[in-house]
Amino acid sequence: MGVTDVSFIVRLAATLLAILALAVLGRGAARLLRQPEVVGEIMAGLFAGPLVVAVLGGGALDSLLPARTLDALKLVSEGGLALFLVGTTHKLRLGVRGPVRRAAGWVAAGASVPSLVAGTLLAAWLVRWGGADVRGHAPAPAFVLMVAVSLSITAVPVLARILEERGMLDTDTGRAALFGAIIIDIAGWVLLSVAVGFASGSPAGFLRSMEVLAAGVLFALGARRVLASRWGTGLVVRARRHVAAAVGALAITLAFASERLGLTAVFGAVLLGLAVPVTDSAPWESAVSLVTRAGRALVPVFFVVTGVTVLTAGLGGTPWGVVVAVVLLGAVSKIGGGYLGARLGRQGRGRSLTIGVLMNTRGLTELVVLKAGYSAGILSAPLFLAMVVMALATTAMTGPCLGLLKARQARATRVPAGAVP
Repeated sequence: MGVTDVSFIVRLAATLLAILALAVLGRGAARLLRQPEVVGEIMAGLFAGPLVVAVLGGGALDSLLPARTLDALKLVSEGGLALFLVGTTHKLRLGVRGPVRRAAGWVAAGASVPSLVAGTLLAAWLVRWGGADVRGHAPAPAFVLMVAVSLSITAVPVLARILEERGMLDTDTGRAALFGAIIIDIAGWVLLSVAVGFASGSPAGFLRSMEVLAAGVLFALGARRVLASRWGTGLVVRARRHVAAAVGALAITLAFASERLGLTAVFGAVLLGLAVPVTDSAPWESAVSLVTRAGRALVPVFFVVTGVTVLTAGLGGTPWGVVVAVVLLGAVSKIGGGYLGARLGRQGRGRSLTIGVLMNTRGLTELVVLKAGYSAGILSAPLFLAMVVMALATTAMTGPCLGLLKARQARATRVPAGAVP
């Protein structure tokens, strides 16, 4: 190993430490603003690069993150994201049963169908009247489906954290919202893969992507049977840490393999998350938790790389009219659709409105979907930025809106002065 290689490793390690320190500052700021910590991480990471460019100029950013270091950070961010998604997808399969199952189905339909329709109308408007710099050059089916999916996502990890922080995780309202989001996100990953398949621009490329999708699903089903067997359970009991390391290595391998085969890297990690058995076995849950924690620690790198590679280039070219339209459509379709779905699921008005607000949470999952669409060439940089603003705005408004609803409910149930309680 030469001096140049040692210098590169030292620079990369120092950059990673700086990014993780930035994440700590973001979490602290989020706590002060009474926002979920992940919102602070997202904001700090995404806007670190644009802030350096605004204050010190583009040359300073190139000095801090030369091409070789930035390429290495991209690999680290994609690997960390793959590890994180294994645990997230594994949790998607938990608990979709019980008394809230019917309500969750209606919530999922209400919070997804209007958003998909709104996204389709937005995409059609951009195809017809949007400029080429915003519309991009992706095939129309891929573009329309990608925009529709982007508006329909609800972030399960961020939503779960909000419910936990507010003591709502074990309530019927929290369960209905979380399980509805689980159903939406599972459908979202499938539709994302279809959109990437359409982006190939040829029937052969699309068919190949669908073949990879079908083969991946069969692999997940077969792997689940093997891992859930007595042999698989015995293995994880005897060597939990070794199994966790093997799962992590396989997640990264599948992520990069699925990308080379024409689908997004997200798909490979999601497949493995679906393959890990959902059982009452504590060793399996513990092994997956080890993988998730490793990925969670590296997720801030994903935000920084996204901010540097996209936001620094796309800030000036995004029409603010498009940003406003995306934010309004995203919020109205989610809150209104979630409310309507909950009402159809026989929930009360107050509870339905709370569920609608919760379904408006997008956060990390939305950013992963958007980055996949951007990397596949479906979303242009200006439209990607507009969608990122929508994801941040809708996630950030969840906490304050829940606070307003809680205060309103408290006033409605307060005993009037002079009345007999």
